[in-house]
Amino acid sequence: MLLAAIVGWVMVVAFFAPPLRSWQQTAEEWFQVIAAISLLYGCSNLVLHHLKKVSDQESGWGYSVVTIAAFLITSVVGMLKLGVSPAENAARHPWSGAYMEEGSVFWWIYEYAMSPLVSTMFALLAFYVASAAFRAFRAKNTEAIVLLVTAFIVLLGRTYDGTVLTSFLPDWLSGLTIPGMTMTIMSVFNTAGQRAIMIGIALGVAATSLRILLLQDRSYLGSGD
Repeated sequence: MLLAAIVGWVMVVAFFAPPLRSWQQTAEEWFQVIAAISLLYGCSNLVLHHLKKVSDQESGWGYSVVTIAAFLITSVVGMLKLGVSPAENAARHPWSGAYMEEGSVFWWIYEYAMSPLVSTMFALLAFYVASAAFRAFRAKNTEAIVLLVTAFIVLLGRTYDGTVLTSFLPDWLSGLTIPGMTMTIMSVFNTAGQRAIMIGIALGVAATSLRILLLQDRSYLGSGD
């Protein structure tokens, strides 16, 4: 905790005192080393956790086999740079090219395995969002009615029908058209809500950082005691 507080104060003071920028750079280099060690520890923990599930044949151990296989294959392919062409300025070194070079095995895994899987996961989220919206948009009280009407206007304003329904209004009443109301809702009320959320997040980050600097917080150590 003391080490974290000292490094934190160094980063804060160095931001306002240019002569101490070298201390800040040293702290950032230490961070990169610690991050690399943490990555190794996390990967080892991932493999051991899933190996234990496979060994004990716990529920869903088949998924653990797939996870371990995918992790090992991707790691080997990435570290050996399979299919990577040498860089132009280092033609004698077969591993000198970028590991994400187009046409490499790692690029193929990302492009044709990882990206489709991520797209599938986000596509499945649409069903959960629709279910949550159905429950949230029930007009049980005044707040729910306001939310329902606002959502209906915004959804309708994003379609061609929303433009056609209020196309008879003159230009000086463009703010009362469905697209106009949609723009007002998104640029005024929605922006105000987003700014309030961002201010709350910023205050929370500042409060947590201050607790760490003052040795009053140890939750980042894995315990709130």
